[in-house]
Amino acid sequence: MKITVRRIAAPLTALVLAAALSSCGGSDSGNSGGKKSLTLWMYPVIADKAANDTYWKKVETDFEAANSNIDLKIEQQPWTDRDQKLAAAFSGKKGPDVLPMIPDQIPQYVANGNLEPVDDVVNPLKDQFLPSAVPGLTVQGKVYGAPIYHTVTTTMYNKTVLAKAGISKPPETWDEVKAAAPKLKAAGFQTLDYSASPEATLNLNFYPLLWQAGGKVFADDGKSVAFNQAPGLKALTFLKTLWDEDAIPKTALTAGNVIADSPLGKGKVAMSFSAVLADAGTAAKTWGAQNVEIGLPLKDEKQAALGLPGGLVVNAASDNIDGAKKFLTFMMQPAQLDGLAKASGYYSPRSDAKSELADPNAPKFAAALQYAVPGEPNPAARQIMSFLSTDIQAVLTGKKQPQEALDDAAKQANDLLSRQR
Repeated sequence: MKITVRRIAAPLTALVLAAALSSCGGSDSGNSGGKKSLTLWMYPVIADKAANDTYWKKVETDFEAANSNIDLKIEQQPWTDRDQKLAAAFSGKKGPDVLPMIPDQIPQYVANGNLEPVDDVVNPLKDQFLPSAVPGLTVQGKVYGAPIYHTVTTTMYNKTVLAKAGISKPPETWDEVKAAAPKLKAAGFQTLDYSASPEATLNLNFYPLLWQAGGKVFADDGKSVAFNQAPGLKALTFLKTLWDEDAIPKTALTAGNVIADSPLGKGKVAMSFSAVLADAGTAAKTWGAQNVEIGLPLKDEKQAALGLPGGLVVNAASDNIDGAKKFLTFMMQPAQLDGLAKASGYYSPRSDAKSELADPNAPKFAAALQYAVPGEPNPAARQIMSFLSTDIQAVLTGKKQPQEALDDAAKQANDLLSRQR
């Protein structure tokens, strides 16, 4: 196996794409020394290059030892221009045999016939996975991804800020957040971190509030949206109320989902409701580790937060689908998943995982996995986010009322969904 990093400058040109596609492994790579080739495109889920190379080298060695008729080739790919390169590869019936995807990527490729169902290899193990892992990689009743890691978000508090406002118990419900806001304002702080930039994913800002209110983005059949119903109105009204009370930084209008150099990161805001483990590490450097407190997801009608499974999918155009499925079965075993969790800092998607991450806050984030929602996959999910983000901004800036904004976004979304049927 050769672990290689292929860097493609943006924007992608036709010439560069052609070169990249012609060098892909997978179904075009043929046999090697009597072995059938299997190509994996892997992205930097493991951020540390040395740890990444060590982990995947062991995967290659162990898999080939157990499958002597397969030559596994792992090609490390950059995140940059990922979707463009994948779309080009799939449209040309090329690309890798196996690659990772997350829930909101999968439906569009399923709709285009690019992915092979993998129910036969995942379902025998599905009871071994966390509640949201397999459902998050399922489209229209068929499983398209084998879970190999799991992310989770939850609530993070600045203990110093709360103490200066005379708040001894961190807010755990919406009502407690609203009650804390005047005390925090009187002490010179704001209450809640929020990212309202159109470029920020709603999976980390509005959608968790929608889920906590008992709502959902799409109707059960996926043919219309449901975010403009009563729970959506409640979530947006909660957000607008805090905004009007100056409990959310006004910089939220241009803020992305990052903590560095934000009012939260600078110790001016009491809490975040969509923090990831890395955020806790960043906050610890600024606030002091003793001032970082991790709680469970906020609660209104229910407790919920984003937690995405990452899964390996199989290219439907592969000439080695049998080998690809063998690789998925291999990667779903505890030895591979525990090793990936330790190297990446993400969690194993298995409920019987024995691995322990080195970060002292990791167990607290792991406790939130039971409340994880894997997003709401739909081929139009990303486009609909853009509609709703614009209208949420209009509410915060006073240009629209909450129900008006939700209805306007829903009309655009439903029009789009009707054209895709």
